[in-house]
Amino acid sequence: MVQKSTSTAGLRGQVAGETALCTVGVTGSGLTYCGYDVSDLAANATFEEVAYLLQFGQLPSQDELDRFHQALKAQRALPQALCEILERIPKSAHPMDVMRTGCSALGVLQQENDFSEQDDHIINMLAKFPAIMTYWYHFHFNGKKIETGSNADSIAEHFLELLTQSSPSELHVQALQASLILYAEHEFNASTFAARVAASTLTDIYSAVTAAIGTLRGPLHGGANEAAMALISSFNDPADAEQGLMAMLSAKDKIMGFGHAVYRTSDPRSIVIKEWAKRIGEEVGNMNLYNISEQCEKVMWREKELFPNADFYHASTYHHMGIPTDLFTPIFVMSRVSGWAAHIKEQRANNRIIRPSADYIGEEPRVYTPITDR
Repeated sequence: MVQKSTSTAGLRGQVAGETALCTVGVTGSGLTYCGYDVSDLAANATFEEVAYLLQFGQLPSQDELDRFHQALKAQRALPQALCEILERIPKSAHPMDVMRTGCSALGVLQQENDFSEQDDHIINMLAKFPAIMTYWYHFHFNGKKIETGSNADSIAEHFLELLTQSSPSELHVQALQASLILYAEHEFNASTFAARVAASTLTDIYSAVTAAIGTLRGPLHGGANEAAMALISSFNDPADAEQGLMAMLSAKDKIMGFGHAVYRTSDPRSIVIKEWAKRIGEEVGNMNLYNISEQCEKVMWREKELFPNADFYHASTYHHMGIPTDLFTPIFVMSRVSGWAAHIKEQRANNRIIRPSADYIGEEPRVYTPITDR
């Protein structure tokens, strides 16, 4: 047997590279983008400011932000060929499959021919991802072809306008802005690392982002907000949640939306979105899901010392904003493309192909046996 080297399953705790984009859980909690605390950004910035920050390392001036907004607005409408592709994706497909296929198709229709074009293609994806999911959704579930361009002031407003086919409330726009900021970037998580591995081969930016979307599609990475919605909607009230969770814990069932691979004491994003969950619940006059969520939080901390992650309180927030549960994770894509793209740019700027080694645990060397002698 070949001698094994020191390795860590899943690369946990292993440093795989350098980044100037993000710090995660340095002191057990906390999250920064280019040195700015995510809570500060969520309270004061727009998602467009944060997307600009991740791409260029600095918050934009007003003139820079205005130009960024105009560039995004100009690219919102989907090309007809992409609309036709989306129409042919079956209604039974998961919306994450739609996002993966839509991104790949976009890369065929509007190809990145040179890395000097990368900023234009990042704007293209940021602008078009909201329409990719909403066009497919309306075509298959509402039987209509929607207009995919708009003059909305932000990506958050644009998405909500396309989804609801009406002008969203300012509170909903603000809540979604905060959500997009919280989901924008998270260091070397699985999907970001997949994007960097792809980028290290010098592939085009759409291929790298498609790899990231495919990785996020896995239930161990994305989808926890959908699972959290299924959990909290299965309970009638906080008392029912207490009993139900205790039964699940006794049966050793997996409970999604709690704990984190990096954070040790709390997830700073959860603190922010919890407040928005409360405000949105109060706006619609229905606090039951929020109260159930809060009881789940209390039980999980009391019994397991597990805290809610970013996805947990997103569930009731999105639900009360009228967002279908299947679209929860695609919204993650709509935001995280800003972080993925920034990492792709960073990888390209100082590239070396990512090619780790593995410990061989197979058979000792063997001699080929002719098939007649087997």
